[in-house]
Order: sequence, then structure tokens, then C-alpha cells
Amino acid sequence: MKDLKVCLFPQEIIWNDKEKNFSNLEEALKRMHPATDLMIIPETFSTGCPYGDKESVRQLAERNSGETVERLKQLARRHHVAIAGSYLADTGGLLANRAFFIEPNGEEYFGDKRHLFSMAGEDKLLSPGYKRMKVRYRGWEIAMVVCYDIRFPVWCRNVSNEYDLLIAVANWPKARVEAWKKLLMARAIENEAYVCGVDCKGKDVKDIEYDGSSMAIDFKGNDISVPDPDGGDLIYATLSLDRLRAFREKFPAFKDADRFKIITE
Repeated sequence: MKDLKVCLFPQEIIWNDKEKNFSNLEEALKRMHPATDLMIIPETFSTGCPYGDKESVRQLAERNSGETVERLKQLARRHHVAIAGSYLADTGGLLANRAFFIEPNGEEYFGDKRHLFSMAGEDKLLSPGYKRMKVRYRGWEIAMVVCYDIRFPVWCRNVSNEYDLLIAVANWPKARVEAWKKLLMARAIENEAYVCGVDCKGKDVKDIEYDGSSMAIDFKGNDISVPDPDGGDLIYATLSLDRLRAFREKFPAFKDADRFKIITE
């Protein structure tokens, strides 16, 4: 089975400045190793997490057919790489924190953040998602969640090995970053899957600091991240589907998992 070569970009986000954030992404793609299959970027990479009232957030949000998605498609095609992250979306007047997965051929997948961070008022600005995003890419089954979602193991549960890789993108503050790291490892171990988590760097409009803690974790909970050999801020990892399937065959904990149904009303 083909290995999946991933690149994690813990991008420094300039809050509410789409042009600067796209410029930073484009520079990172130019520096990225050309053999990369998938680049993962932070939650709300183009704007940072939303603050203010609904109308101010609406000014930053776009439809799936808007400029942000079109530019991502162009970048994915130009650099022959899939790109995964999230952005602020506007769908029929409803606002969402929308995960995206854009393939080099232009195929697009979306899924909205389910668990909105009420302690920062995100639930007052955005509408929650009701279906976790699933993608099949280069022989890999991939699921994706956004930031606060990673705290909720039921939403992340890998029922009957439906995914091989779980992607989590975040704006996770430095003050709570140890929890972020432990949650990523826990999700990998309990779901017998690879997990890639990408956080942002910088300070937001409330002067909250983010340190870019990002990592690729294997199905045993080991950090398999490889620093940028050029000394930059990119992080690499090679994921093996053969090794994953061999481990699941040897230690099939998924067969003893609980059955459940998620109620999303």
C-alpha cells in the first residue's frame, strides 16, 4: 500500500488579514518537499478564530464557491498536493467553522465543526455541524475534526476502522497546549489510527498566544513528526497503511468496541 507523506504547517495567523495569511501559505507551499501528498494547515487559517458580533464575522465568511476555496484549489493544483484546514463559511445566512479537504484535481470535501467553544462565545456566532467529514484519498480513509471537537471522543470514534487517519486542525492557546497534545495521543491510541494535529502560531485580537504545537502520531500513540531538514517551520511524517493494517490485525481492539448512536438534534 502507498505511504502517505504529510506536511504540517503551524502557520502564524494574522487575525482578519486574508491576503497576508494566503501569502504565508503560498510561501510555505513553495518550501514544501515536492513528494508531499497532503499539507495540513490550522483552523480558520485565513482569518483566525472569530471574535465580535455576527455581522462582523459575516464580513469574513464566504460560500464554498467563494474566493478562499477557489484560491485553495489553484494552490493544490499548482503544487500537486491536497490541502486540509478550515475557514469561516456562510451558507444561506448560517455561519460555520468549515473544515475543508481540497485535492489536486479540484475534488472538494467539507464538514462543519460540531462542538462550538461556548467559553469564548463561538456558539453564539456559528452553527454546529451534524456530520463528520470523511474523505478517500490515495487509498486512505480520512476523517477530519476541528479544534474543540478533539475533546469529545464519541464524535471522534473510529467505528469499525472507518478511517485510517484523523486530522485535527486548531487555534489552541498556548496556555492549554499540554491538553491538546495529550488529547491527540489519546485519540490515536483508542482509535487505532494515525492522528495529525496542526495548531497555529501568533497572537489573536485578544492578545491570546498560540505556539503552533503540531504533531503526527501513529496508532500506538508515538510522535512520528520529523522537523524540517532545512530548519524551517514545516513538519513532516510518512504514514504507512501496511503497518497500520498489520497492527490492527495483531491487536484488533476495535472488535470489542461499544456500539452507539450520536443524536445530533
